[in-house]
Amino acid sequence: MGHDHEGQRVSRRRLITGVSTLTLGGLLASPGARAAGTTTPTGADLKALLASAGTSRCALTAAATQGPFYFDADKIRSDIREDRPGVRLRLAIKVQDSERCRPLRDAVVEIWHCDATGLYSGAEAESKSDTSGPPTRGASSGPALFVDIDKSDMADLKPTDDKRYLRGAQVTDHDGVVQFTTIWPGWYPGRTVHIHAMVHAGDQRVLGTQLMFDEALNTEVLSRPPYAGHKGRKVRNRDDGIFHDSMLVRVTRDGDGYLGAIVLSADSDRDGG
Repeated sequence: MGHDHEGQRVSRRRLITGVSTLTLGGLLASPGARAAGTTTPTGADLKALLASAGTSRCALTAAATQGPFYFDADKIRSDIREDRPGVRLRLAIKVQDSERCRPLRDAVVEIWHCDATGLYSGAEAESKSDTSGPPTRGASSGPALFVDIDKSDMADLKPTDDKRYLRGAQVTDHDGVVQFTTIWPGWYPGRTVHIHAMVHAGDQRVLGTQLMFDEALNTEVLSRPPYAGHKGRKVRNRDDGIFHDSMLVRVTRDGDGYLGAIVLSADSDRDGG
């Protein structure tokens, strides 16, 4: 198992070398209690889930701009839940180079998403008032397959509160894998359920994308507390102007929560390939 970097403050704008995170086997020892008497995934199950998520494919992952609520939270950690209630989601992300189809090791993967009521940490006031969202399906041609995220239409946010829940980063191991423990995301007007992800290779942002979920699972989870009290959801995957099939996370039950896996193919040298 790699070195433990939990709690370190490492800027993603710096070159990070010589570090690694949990291996696939380490996922089984990650935080998060499981319901008694349930079947839990094995290491082989996790590998199979990642394989079914696209390990054998090397097409560039569909990109998306970073959205209005990104900032460098400067938190290297795997469990990003803090005090946020919700259905546990363990998330395995494998990053590979889109040209060579090889694992991208020592890359930094950041994720951030809203809580069960649609709020973002660092921007609670702004996320309460932001109800516009991107264009719905039909008003947009969908995401481009390569986006220069350093020149995207969204600047990094200057945080307006000191909250940092549901934000964190991990460094890929020799298999290109990171893992997070979080909650199933909630929703807010104008968007489907999603998680933002950004990959940094060296000192460059090489991929910004979003992770999404099967709508049958969204319906199942959002009918449970604390999500059920948040009413009025209208935008599903098919209506969302950013949704792309390559953004779908493969999900299986994991005790009283879920385990998700996805493979991201990043243009690590940023030549558009």
